[in-house]
Amino acid sequence: MRLFRNLFKTERTPPTTPPDSRIYAIGDVHGRLDLLLDLVDEIQADRRARPCATERIVFLGDLIDRGPHSCGVLQLLSRNRANLPDPVFLMGNHEEMLLRVLGADEDSIFDWLSFGGYEFAESYGVEVAAFATCDAATVARMIRAVVPERDLAFIASFADSFRFGDYLFVHAGIKPGVALEDQKAADMRWIRETFLDSTVQHPAFVIHGHTISQTPDERPNRIGIDTGAYASGLLTAICLEGTEHRYITAKRPA
Repeated sequence: MRLFRNLFKTERTPPTTPPDSRIYAIGDVHGRLDLLLDLVDEIQADRRARPCATERIVFLGDLIDRGPHSCGVLQLLSRNRANLPDPVFLMGNHEEMLLRVLGADEDSIFDWLSFGGYEFAESYGVEVAAFATCDAATVARMIRAVVPERDLAFIASFADSFRFGDYLFVHAGIKPGVALEDQKAADMRWIRETFLDSTVQHPAFVIHGHTISQTPDERPNRIGIDTGAYASGLLTAICLEGTEHRYITAKRPA
């Protein structure tokens, strides 16, 4: 039976980038400014060593929360976009939660705080110990008072997906069996098992973050590159060029 399956197996054409192009994708940063700076330096060195006609860089979402320097990460990226190769920023579930609780859903702010929001607030200089005696509206008001509108506008500008050649970049994944144009933002930002356990060939090969693995999670229909930077001290990027891919990492103590 094994010989029969191998003999008649139909091989899928490997996914590829457009001709003469390269794209880097960076997994979940989660406030680890130190690792982000190191990784961007590694990518810039790679670009200098291996020039390419067309280059892009994609950040797969969850730039914020959990780690200590959400403020620094947002301000570094929003103010230095011109120094990055045609950057794309994707919306993660943590960015969605921040915009929601500072917007129309203040009642969920304590859920967000336990979800990594305390570290976000601390990175902007908020004395989070005071939250213990505050109601949700007061906490939201304290955080809004210190987070520049420019930073929130930057987050609000993030896309839900990005297509490049045969690759689709999203934060969490996509709903199997659903056309790309019909995918819901909630799935692209939050989905887990339905996507992770699927073996179907999607309309595009998916590069994603959101779900932590010790090393890149390579499957026939997707690659996950969230290596848990905030806890592991390992931030991972994937470089895709033609039909080839490789990884660039930054490592520091957790």
